[in-house]
Amino acid sequence: MANTFGKIFRLTSFGESHGKAIGGIVDGCPAGLRLDVNHIQNQLNRRSPGQSEITTLRNEEDEVEILSGVLDDITLGTPIGFIIRNKNQNSNDYQSLKSAFRPSHADYTYEKKYGLRDFRGGGRSSARETVARVVAGSIAQQILTSQGVIVKAYVSKVKSISLDKKYYEYNLDNIDNNIIRCPDDNKSQEMISLIKETKQKGDTVGGEITAVVLNAPPGWGEPVFDKLNANLAKAMLSINAVKGFFYGTDQVEKFGSEVNDIIEDISGKTKTNNSGGIQGGISNGNDIFFNVAFKPVSTLMKPQDSINEKGEKVIINPKGRHDPCVLPRAVPIVEAMTALVLVDNYLISKTNKI
Repeated sequence: MANTFGKIFRLTSFGESHGKAIGGIVDGCPAGLRLDVNHIQNQLNRRSPGQSEITTLRNEEDEVEILSGVLDDITLGTPIGFIIRNKNQNSNDYQSLKSAFRPSHADYTYEKKYGLRDFRGGGRSSARETVARVVAGSIAQQILTSQGVIVKAYVSKVKSISLDKKYYEYNLDNIDNNIIRCPDDNKSQEMISLIKETKQKGDTVGGEITAVVLNAPPGWGEPVFDKLNANLAKAMLSINAVKGFFYGTDQVEKFGSEVNDIIEDISGKTKTNNSGGIQGGISNGNDIFFNVAFKPVSTLMKPQDSINEKGEKVIINPKGRHDPCVLPRAVPIVEAMTALVLVDNYLISKTNKI
């Protein structure tokens, strides 16, 4: 099913950008987990629109309502149903695009696949869909936390402004100290200034998010076709606007003698961690880290040439409220998808040992 993610810990999501609601069902969550709904809401707040001057002005509370699978904040082991109602949708902003295809959007491809499409903000192809991922990912994060595993993500590059230190040289508790969600105070101000300038021009900008997993034990991941790195790559590439995934260090221009990770003890700890915590598709007990590349948002607040459903030339002149840079709101989405992959592999590893 294209709308279901995971094998044991599964999320099935539903809803469109300008429909009545976004929601989902999480199946496979173990019973007995004390669920912190405040943590879920906090993650939603980090993803929500209208949170700062460098994000879209759409004003959504994104308040989660748990419908099933939880009693007195304890998971029952049954499907967890949840819903987030859309309260500030403005479909009239998209009437002029009803028969036109926006450049670099999914308008044309959805039309060709289904024979029709929801033109209101992209419908199901909109990044609004990721709100369901954040809810499920927060539940997954809480399971991981119970096992001592921590997932963190932060903005490490905006266009050509890039951090020049490794993740372990930063205090990752400082990620939310600024609106760009970057742990480097100086670089973050440069990034924010660039995004503001870009927004004033009606343009958009992309960049990279770095994700780090601390305390993951060795043994998570399956050989050959279900490698942990392959599952992480699929999860990241399923996020709107993602163009690339790279784990570990760049070894393309190195000799093997420069990048091999020497094992130091039986716990699997290595002298270096060029492998990014994964070898043979299985976690090796070291920190897992990777970068996720995002393209500039495709909706520009300036006219663009395109065609309509009849093949006629048209000029796209979009209205509405759009992000000049998706990165700060994408940080909790990257964390959520990382957690979903890891929890699934954690539960699979337990099943394999029974």
